[in-house]
This record gives sequence, structure tokens and C-alpha cells, in this order.
Amino acid sequence: MTPPTPQQVAVALAYGQSTGAPKVVAKGRGLIAQAIIERAKQNGVYVHESADLVGLLMQVELDEQIPPQLYLAVAELLAWLYRLEHEESPAFPPIKQP
Repeated sequence: MTPPTPQQVAVALAYGQSTGAPKVVAKGRGLIAQAIIERAKQNGVYVHESADLVGLLMQVELDEQIPPQLYLAVAELLAWLYRLEHEESPAFPPIKQP
């Protein structure tokens, strides 16, 4: 008898510079998780796999901002994604003076 495979879990975050902290905009298990991942890939959104981070994000309610305890982990992921998407440009965008 083969052991059961762990159920797939997915969380989608949305972040804009004017929205404050990133928000959980979708989350689910099984078929819902598969649909979230498929939609992300169809729209060119990078899918990052981290069971620990997803486990923590699953505890956040839909349409709620991530808690301060997750700021550093999510910020590091967003910075890494930014660098990945902008390899040919400087590591960080220039700071705009008010």
C-alpha cells in the first residue's frame, strides 16, 4: 500500500506600492490549489514553492494583509522575484524624491 500524497496547497498574494502590505487574494487545497497555480502560470505569474511559507499564509484570511511576522519572508521573496524579472536592469529601481 502506497502512502497518500500530500494534498496540494496554494496561496496567491497581491501587492501594489499603494496598498501597504501584500494581501492574500486566493487560497485553497486540492483542485482549488491546482486552479490557482494554473491561472498564475497562464498569466505569467511566477509560482514559488515553499511549504513552510504557504502553511503560514493559509492561516491569513482572504482579502487580509499578511501579518507583520511575515513581512521579512515575503519581502525577501518579492525582492528575489524583482531581481529575477529585471536581470538586465539595476538591482533596485532608483528612489524617487518627493
